[in-house]
Amino acid sequence: MAKQNIYDNEVFFSEYRKLRKREVNANNLFELPTLFSLLPDLTGKRILDLGCGNGERCTDYLKRGAARVTGIDISEKMLAAAQIENSDPDITYLKMPMEDIGSIDDTFDVVLSSLALHYVEDFSGVVKNVYRLLCPGGIFLFSQEHPFTTCYSGTADRWTRDENGKKLYANIADYCVERRNDSKWFVEGVQRYHRTFSTIVNTLADTGFRILKMAEPCPTEEILHKYPEYCDLYHKPDFLFVKAVK
Repeated sequence: MAKQNIYDNEVFFSEYRKLRKREVNANNLFELPTLFSLLPDLTGKRILDLGCGNGERCTDYLKRGAARVTGIDISEKMLAAAQIENSDPDITYLKMPMEDIGSIDDTFDVVLSSLALHYVEDFSGVVKNVYRLLCPGGIFLFSQEHPFTTCYSGTADRWTRDENGKKLYANIADYCVERRNDSKWFVEGVQRYHRTFSTIVNTLADTGFRILKMAEPCPTEEILHKYPEYCDLYHKPDFLFVKAVK
């Protein structure tokens, strides 16, 4: 089955790049600080970045002491941007869907993935390949859209609101039905895969991983003071993080 490559859609790519360049966005406020707080010591480590995008994180990992970084992505546009914006002799970029990492003939100390695994249908297959590619004691750390987000089908309002439009609570439906949801984000037909918490955790455990930590970032008082619109994250976190060890 062909893997969706939505980031090579011209409209999607352009709008996504505009979003990420804004100083105030959920990635900068919540996803990146949490990711960095969960990173192990990268000094001298071999890193594999799944869904590396424009390579920003690959550069970050080198700055934190990594010996070398391999970044993979399915998007030619993202990899072209990576070569221009985040090129380094110690970074190798490969055009490859995450489902195909089993073909990589190498081992790594740390495998990282930032907001990419919810695009993968065969989560179990990817986890098994990550386990094989990691050296003993290696770390697998990833973020993904929160399962309370991925279960949203896009066919109704995500929120119940009061008469003034204030969000009262998130509408959660068919949480236990694991499936692909197609929704509109910049363009129609963006494919995301919904899995429950138990499936995510049990897949890791059944493969042989030991869970070290999970995180669901919520706004601090300081963030809410500056950006009160993020108060809705008290109802439903946007992101889920899992850190596991082989």
